[in-house]
Amino acid sequence: MNLKIVVMKKMPVLYERRQIVTPGDLLAENDYMAGENTFKENGKIYATRVGLVNYENRNIYVMALKSFYFPMVGDTVIGKVIDVSLIGWMIDVKAPYRALLRASDVLERSFRPQRDDLPSMFDVGDIIIANIVASDRTRGPLLTIREPGLGKITRGQITEITPTKIPRLIGKKGSMISIIKKETGCQVFVGQNGSIIVSGKSPEDERLAIMAIHKIEQEAHTSGLTDRVAEMIRKEKNEKKEVSGKHV
Repeated sequence: MNLKIVVMKKMPVLYERRQIVTPGDLLAENDYMAGENTFKENGKIYATRVGLVNYENRNIYVMALKSFYFPMVGDTVIGKVIDVSLIGWMIDVKAPYRALLRASDVLERSFRPQRDDLPSMFDVGDIIIANIVASDRTRGPLLTIREPGLGKITRGQITEITPTKIPRLIGKKGSMISIIKKETGCQVFVGQNGSIIVSGKSPEDERLAIMAIHKIEQEAHTSGLTDRVAEMIRKEKNEKKEVSGKHV
């Protein structure tokens, strides 16, 4: 294995930022601290997942290329209704456990199981946007839709990316997602669990936005990506115009 030694703050690290590493790779020695997807043994830090290595001050972590979603309180997620029970709806949010949206959280009045028809509100197969209000590692998260912009999705296309790539999709101060919205004219609803809803004026606009989203996922570790994404969308739109012009 060819390792490139880089010196940061006079402490040796063995990979540059955003280089791909595999489990067992030695990342750094001495005074660094082991972060996500790493462990420290005898003063040395090793990777535990395939991913991109990164550094924040003295903390070293690996951004997994493929990972499950682990719910965090405050996250916005997009999920599918997979079951309706007497107390609410079970939602698949791509986490190790199913999430629960309680009927009492949806109804403004008191919930009565014998009277209230839950499938008429959300049925199996429906897609919703919700926020996580409670979560731990031993059971499914608890959801709420009692905030503006949350609830059932009735239009658009859904696509998915690796959850760890969501920050790259959004970009610094929302720069990357803004480019997609501006260039395609689509609304883009991003779930921290890697599920994304794209809603545009036409299926073609939605296709372009989804193409851009997956380009970002595939090239998340590269620099200059924002400009390449904008260029790709503009090129696709121009080619579409030329084809349409020839058919007139």
